[in-house]
Amino acid sequence: MAYVPGGSFVMGSDDDEGFPADGEGPAREVALSPFFIDRAAVTNAEFGRFARATRYVTDAERFGWSFVFHSFVSPKVARAVTQAVAEAPWWWKIDGACWRRPDGPGSGIGRRMDHPAVHVSWNDAQAYCRWAGKRLPTEAEWEMAARGGLPQKRYSWGSELTPGGRHMCNIWQGEFPDLDTAEDGYAGSAPARSFDPNGFGLYNVAGNVWEWQSDWFSPTFHRSGALRDPTGPPTGASRVIRGGSYLCHDSYCNRYRVAARSSNTPDSSTGNMGFRCVMDAARS
Repeated sequence: MAYVPGGSFVMGSDDDEGFPADGEGPAREVALSPFFIDRAAVTNAEFGRFARATRYVTDAERFGWSFVFHSFVSPKVARAVTQAVAEAPWWWKIDGACWRRPDGPGSGIGRRMDHPAVHVSWNDAQAYCRWAGKRLPTEAEWEMAARGGLPQKRYSWGSELTPGGRHMCNIWQGEFPDLDTAEDGYAGSAPARSFDPNGFGLYNVAGNVWEWQSDWFSPTFHRSGALRDPTGPPTGASRVIRGGSYLCHDSYCNRYRVAARSSNTPDSSTGNMGFRCVMDAARS
């Protein structure tokens, strides 16, 4: 894990490329206690050790299905698809999809053991954290760590998406949602420790997979909430997710920016959602 010394930082953004309706702004000074955070998202190898030790069954496994991006579904499985997300028809409901079979029946993780575990719900992430003696980060902790000591930069590495033409994260290139040219080297997820780490030694806080946070989601609560070790609203319908994923593209979802935020319900799972853990520094 990486040590983050705490202190004050400017959280959020008033960036004109942002999504005000998501509650990205206003930018405000937040103070945090020191903490440790995983350098990378929890991998299939790590999640597998947890599942074997506890015989844990994920929400996707209990429900019998999860959402898979259409281009990763095999032709055989695709013929049986009957349901997609109305607002995002590239997400298909695939029977049998889960963390062990990320693209549905016939797929596996044998060559993806160092990739982030996906099809993991917030509930599943919480269960892993309890087993590991850790917890999910607060949204403020995640953002402070993701910034890597760079105040108010658009990305975790600076102000330019591709400085000098160099790809710094795993996101979509091409025409979404039908053509990913994979100019960054990856179509779909990348190993959890891909690309250069940020200033705190964290990998892939932009793109690759969304990461669950402990906070309930609200677009307005932070305007009047605590500015010292904030934990978000006391209740809600969905949990915060951060960092964007390999499906993010400037044409519709540039949420790989470090201040960007979104949400999903605690029992939801998709092929582009994972998590990383934190620990209080005092209890390390």
